[in-house]
Amino acid sequence: MELRTLRYFVAVAEELHFGRAAARLHMSQPPLSRAIKQLEGDLGAVLLHRNAAGVTLTPAGAALLDEARILLDQADRVRVRVAAAAGAPAITVGLLGDSADRSVTRLAAAYRRRHPGVEVVIRETDLTDPTCGLRAGLVDVALTRAPFDETGLTVHELRADPVGALLRADDPLARRDRLRLADLAGRRWFRFPDGTDPIWQSYWNGGEPREGPVVRAVQECRQAVLWNGTVGMTVLGHEPPGELVVVPLIDMPPSRVVAAWKESDANPLIRSFVQIATAAYRG
Repeated sequence: MELRTLRYFVAVAEELHFGRAAARLHMSQPPLSRAIKQLEGDLGAVLLHRNAAGVTLTPAGAALLDEARILLDQADRVRVRVAAAAGAPAITVGLLGDSADRSVTRLAAAYRRRHPGVEVVIRETDLTDPTCGLRAGLVDVALTRAPFDETGLTVHELRADPVGALLRADDPLARRDRLRLADLAGRRWFRFPDGTDPIWQSYWNGGEPREGPVVRAVQECRQAVLWNGTVGMTVLGHEPPGELVVVPLIDMPPSRVVAAWKESDANPLIRSFVQIATAAYRG
């Protein structure tokens, strides 16, 4: 069982769709499917139920997902420590899940032009850690969304995106052209697990305690709305599947795209990254 295969499995388990997982991993779907089949054969257990709409996790798959996340985090810690000891020119960038953003593409191209000899390692995380492993020392800089606890961090805003309510298309509120948070009072929302940064949790719950299914990844949020009719928030412009709609929330502050790094870190590669990111997000 290789770490690469575990990363493949985590991507499929979080996206709940082979096509989306393949796009996230920048690979084609057939080798991804073969790798998951091989993993199931190695473990002697069915990990995923496949159907026309996507996939669902079996109990064995859910257990492996928890363990795989722990193992991959440990592997990332090892890599960071070894790279630091070797003194190799590298920077590790944390990206929040579902980071399909044209600005990221512009940033990557501009950073390669400025620093062709620097290895850029990308670590994508789910929605339970808005600092993308920054506090744990797994990344040098996080490209993420605020608000979250900024203690000990420097946070630089790159862009502000308006948000809306994510609803099922047959929800009566989906016919409205705008909503206020009061319109959603009493509705079940998707929530993040216990232990998630409370400032982050509060923002995505509209500032109120909520009841509803616990999710970790963007696709799990969408599935919670689709299957359970729950409510959640998402960024405007991130078009959901046809069965879901996003209605603007006019009394919610925007979601801020930010770069964050530790206040004590004077790495010049980080400073350059933030400068280039600022220009890329203005484009």
